[in-house]
Amino acid sequence: MQQPQPKPTFPPQHQDRQPGREAEMNPLPQFDNPNYKSAGKLAGKRALITGGDSGIGRAIAVAFAKESADVSIIHLRENSDANHTVAEVEKLGQRCIQIAADLRDEQAAYSAVEHTMQQLGGIDILINNAAVQYPQNSILDITKDQLINTFESNFYSYFYTTKAALPHLGFGAAIINTTSVTAFRGKPTLIDYSSTKGAIVSFTRSMALSLVEQGIRVNAVAPGPVWTPLIVSSFSAEEVETFGSTTPMQKAAQPYELAPVYVFLASADSSNISGQVFHVNGGEVIN
Repeated sequence: MQQPQPKPTFPPQHQDRQPGREAEMNPLPQFDNPNYKSAGKLAGKRALITGGDSGIGRAIAVAFAKESADVSIIHLRENSDANHTVAEVEKLGQRCIQIAADLRDEQAAYSAVEHTMQQLGGIDILINNAAVQYPQNSILDITKDQLINTFESNFYSYFYTTKAALPHLGFGAAIINTTSVTAFRGKPTLIDYSSTKGAIVSFTRSMALSLVEQGIRVNAVAPGPVWTPLIVSSFSAEEVETFGSTTPMQKAAQPYELAPVYVFLASADSSNISGQVFHVNGGEVIN
């Protein structure tokens, strides 16, 4: 199959700091599907979502609220985006608490989990979703500090948060990790990022085997291009302009298009599924 040629899909734009601000993106990401039909799949459940202030995390929080779950979101510094997510969840009649925490620090992960326990009374679903990426043209341009920061942000945070939450997870609980298509096909300008996402795949499979006897399922979702603040805060304005256009579907996904997969993996509908990676990537075949 011939690789599609890049074509303009978004207005060129760039934000100078990660994580970016969703409120400043043009167009705004679509985090809610107004045609979504809820069925109470997560009634009575309590979910903890890292990176829940914007992008895929916000879409998950809203979809979970539609399925009658209460939500705790952890974010780094984007308070206005987090406030927006809280308001959207509360409009749906569910509780939503926000926690500002740097999950590169193990104690911060424990504190965030404890705060969630105090406010929601328990955790039934853990979504590890936070990430950063710093494109570089060569491994020679990746400094030791960047490598450490990328792994601490993208992988250590998953490890720390899972470790902190595990004593509070009971039989039937679900852990869902966000990996990436780059874990499977690589990307020459995202060597350290892709490596963290590969680590997340192995982490998912190992944790699924480790926790199977406790009745806790562990799965992952591997997005392709998705229109989120991470994109405008890590790529150049020129790269943003054609973002997602080389997928078979020739477009980037909107965050709401990912959320139903997380609902499925968090609910009893996937009760016989663990250790798997679900690919939502615009039609790219991953074997």
